[in-house]
Formats: sequence, C-alpha cells, structure tokens
Amino acid sequence: MGKINLAPTTVENREQRLGTIIAWDGKASKLVEESGYSVRGCGNKKGKGCELCEIKGPFTQGSVCSEQMVECQAGNVRDAVLIQHSPIGCAVSQTIYNSIYRNGLAIRGLPVENLKIISTNLKEGDMVFGGIEKLAQTIRDAWERHKPNTIFIGTACATGIIGDDVDSVAAEYSEKLGIPVVPLHCEGFRSKHWSTGFDTTQHGILRSIVRKNPKKQEDLVNVINLWGSDVFTPMLKELNLRVNYVIDLATVEDLAQMSEAAATVGFCNTLSSYLAQGLEQNFGVPELKAPQPYGFSGTDAWLRGLAKITHREELCEAYIKRERERLAPKVEELRKKLKGVKGYVATGSAYSHGLITVLRELGIEVNGSLVFHHDPIYDSEDPIQDSLAYLVNNYGDVENFSVSNRQPHQLYALLKKAKPDFLLIRHNGLAPLASRLGIPAAPLGDEHIAVGYEGIVNLGEAIISVLQRKKFHEDLAQHVKLPYTKWWLSQEDPYILAKNPELIYQD
Repeated sequence: MGKINLAPTTVENREQRLGTIIAWDGKASKLVEESGYSVRGCGNKKGKGCELCEIKGPFTQGSVCSEQMVECQAGNVRDAVLIQHSPIGCAVSQTIYNSIYRNGLAIRGLPVENLKIISTNLKEGDMVFGGIEKLAQTIRDAWERHKPNTIFIGTACATGIIGDDVDSVAAEYSEKLGIPVVPLHCEGFRSKHWSTGFDTTQHGILRSIVRKNPKKQEDLVNVINLWGSDVFTPMLKELNLRVNYVIDLATVEDLAQMSEAAATVGFCNTLSSYLAQGLEQNFGVPELKAPQPYGFSGTDAWLRGLAKITHREELCEAYIKRERERLAPKVEELRKKLKGVKGYVATGSAYSHGLITVLRELGIEVNGSLVFHHDPIYDSEDPIQDSLAYLVNNYGDVENFSVSNRQPHQLYALLKKAKPDFLLIRHNGLAPLASRLGIPAAPLGDEHIAVGYEGIVNLGEAIISVLQRKKFHEDLAQHVKLPYTKWWLSQEDPYILAKNPELIYQD
C-alpha cells in the first residue's frame, strides 16, 4: 500500500498516484481487465508496460480545473475563508458555487449565508514583480473582516508560473494569527483531471487541521460528502452512530475531530479515496472498505462493513431486514412502470458505477455510460473498492462505456449509439445537448438522491418524472440546430479525431 505522505505541502496528483486516465472507449468489462495491473501491484513503478492505455485527444473543448474543486471544498467550510491567490478570472466560478453553497445549507437546515472566498486579483504588474505582498494584505483583510478559524490559500496557474512562495507566507501568518493558514497547491496545469483538487484540499486539512492527539468517540463516523441532503443521519442512527459530515458545509471543528471518529465512510470512492486513507494511515481511523451504498446488495454490504468496524452487527441485521421488507413492494411497482426503459449515465466515475447499479435493480436497461475519468485503483488498493469491477461482476457488462473529460462534441455520437430514453447527469453543461436530441436529462443536483435503500425509490420516481417531459424534448429536437458540421454529425466514432488528428486540418 502506498503511504500517504503529509510532510510536503503538495499532493501527488492522481495520474501519478492512481494511474488516472481521461479518455477511453469500449466495454466496461474490457476496462476492468485492462485496469487489472493495479490490483497486481504493478502500477507505474515497474515500467510503461503496466500503464493503462489512454486515447490522447488533440484538443479539449471544455472542462474544469483542480482550483475549482478547491473552491467547492475549502470554500465551503463554514467558519473558514478561502483566498484565491489568482487573477480575478479564476474567481468567476464563485457565482455558481455560492448558489450551490446556499442551497446546500438550506437543504441541511443550516443558517444560509454567502461563501467567504476572496481573490487577490493578480494583475500584469504582479505577474512581473510577484504577488506576495498582495497575498499578505489579503490574509490581513480576511482576518479583519471575518475572524475565521482557518484561512485556506488556493494557488492558480498564474501563481505557479511566477513562483510566489505561498508556503512561507502561510507559515508566517499561522503564527501571527494563531489559526491554521493552509496552502493548497492546485494550479490548473498540475493535473490533467480536476479530481486532484479534491485531494489537494484533503491533504491540506490532514496536515494542518485534523487533531493530532485525538480523544476517540466510539459512535462518531466521518461521512465524506458534497452538499447533498442528509440521508446518512437516519441510516446511521439505526446503528446508534452519529454523523460527522465533511468537507462541504462542515466547520473547522468538524474537520479537526475527524481523527476522533470510529470510522470513515463515503458515497463515492472518487471523492473519499485520499482523505479516508489519510485518516487511516496517519491517525488510525479505519476506512470502510466495501462496495458503495447503492442498490440493495451494495447498501447491505456497506452497512455490514460499518457494523463490523463499530461492533453493531445485531442492530445492522435488524435494520437491513426492516428496510428490505418495507421497500420491496415499492421497488417492484417501479420496476413495472419502468419496464422496457433505457437509460444513460454521464457523471463522475465511481458515482456513475453506483447509479448504474440502481438503474439495473429497477429493471432499466443501461447499454451506455460516460464517465469523466477513470481511476484503475483507489488509495486503499483494496479490490473490494473497485466499483467498476463490482458493477460488471454483479450487474453485468456495459456495452458502450466511455471515458471522456466532459467533451460535449463527443456526447452526440455516444448518445446516438446508445439511443437512451433519458440521461442522468450531474454537470448540467452537457444536458442541453441531450435535449437537442430529444432526450430528457435528470440533473442530479442532490448527489445523495440514489444512496441507500430509500435511494432506489427516490431515483426511480425521479426518472418517472423526467420521462413525463419526454414529449417536450422531442418537440424541441424538431426545432433546434446542433452547432456541429454535417461531417461531424455523420461520424459514428466520437474519438475519431483523437485516433486521426490529421483530420482536423482537412477541408
């Protein structure tokens, strides 16, 4: 197992640590097979022959960067301030994240407020002479305005280029202010996939905020999540366990007490991989190693794994029995209503695997999925957390399984091949293209909608609601024009330009 090293201020990016790729096409079973080197412990340590093959595209039409993930993680700690040491353009996403943050607080019943994110607004002169003084002044301003319990400093491509010594400033003001001032090195060019930004935030928190001499709380469980509704409190209450939600919408104290918990769990291996293993390896908090909590079987295994760690097996079995009996009739009714329906999932990787699991338990055909990246292995290196292998081995193959880093130009051919009745999606920028093809999309703003036993029913009802609007989307498709050439629309292979980049220069 690779040791998570908290000594440096920078985190090893995902492509180096986990072998992450952002472009691939084929059957899901083939991707599981090709990813098998990671299970054997081969990885990049024993030569290029062990690397997972990746389709190298000639350009990127659209994506996000690691800094934005720092915004949506560190920027969502309620009693902290995030400083974006960057040009003002990097702060443009504060608008959408502020909306998500406010909605998340409202869903959880917490006081609604705005984000506390400040940009140093680097300009041309700062790029020549450096922006350290501006950063120091912004730290002082953040302290005077908000009196936060922590100040995070997120870097940007610009600060990486000019080489500002952010670590020294952070150390200086940690001492002066008596609070953690945490550098988060998240330059957009640092990694080819934005999920490294999750790890960057988690690395900084593990180094600087998590309590080093914890007093254990045997009934406390860390739940690594985003902004979704509180579905874990009622689930874990059945096992007499308390939830410590991290990182989004948490307080600094919530983050500090993570080392005191009895276990760490998550709803998505992509999000939780680094933090959970960091807590296990450096603070002795065991990570739950089990399938993700989706569908009856996955949720059973997830709960039993947690119950074993926390010694609550009897309570767990009683809860599983009650929930299965309560929801079986509802799920059967949904299966009747959804018989013959075909779905498509376009989300982050491990989350997509979980959603497909639920769709198939609802009897929905899924012959295609788009994930935004693929990790051959997670930080625990435990095969039981291989969510794609779990999907294939327990619910069957996915014929058209594609990895693409949110490239809208490829989605057209992917949907044309799969011919779904609806699309599940979390990143709404791709939804309008599906609508232009007559396919309604369910934007999963609440990422917890499909979690647990109740999640099977929640997702089924959401899909029925979406299908009721299918006629509108079919009418829309008759009156809109796609922004692509006839040549591109005639292509069946969405990766043709990656395989034959010379086609870009042909008339």
